[in-house]
Amino acid sequence: MINDLILRVVTKWLSPIIILFALYVQFHGDYSPGGGFQAGVIFSTAILLYALTYGLDAALKVIPETALRVAASFGVLLYGGVGVVSMLLGGNFLNYSVLADTPLAGQHIGIIVIELGVGITVAAVMILLFFTFSRRVDPE
Repeated sequence: MINDLILRVVTKWLSPIIILFALYVQFHGDYSPGGGFQAGVIFSTAILLYALTYGLDAALKVIPETALRVAASFGVLLYGGVGVVSMLLGGNFLNYSVLADTPLAGQHIGIIVIELGVGITVAAVMILLFFTFSRRVDPE
């Protein structure tokens, strides 16, 4: 990458703000517009900005591809696990009401965990797609 000092400083300053905003969207999505999908895309933009500024190799050192694959799988398992736990507690698949003592508390717990699973999966898959498409293939 070209050593553009301004771009590097702005990226280091902006990335934590982007991640903080993604966390806000993630955990405030239960009460306002937003949630897992939007938060996952916002979070992935921080990593993509870092990769575009510092290069793919530097981004892979920050967040390895293996960790992204595990995170994508964990997010899907988290989503499905809430449904399985709901069934084991006597409710229907993804019936959050049985997850706590009161149905309202169960709904809040269920939606937060579901949205967390979606956010983790979306962020990991978006970053994996970027890493995959940004690799250089040298012709032989």
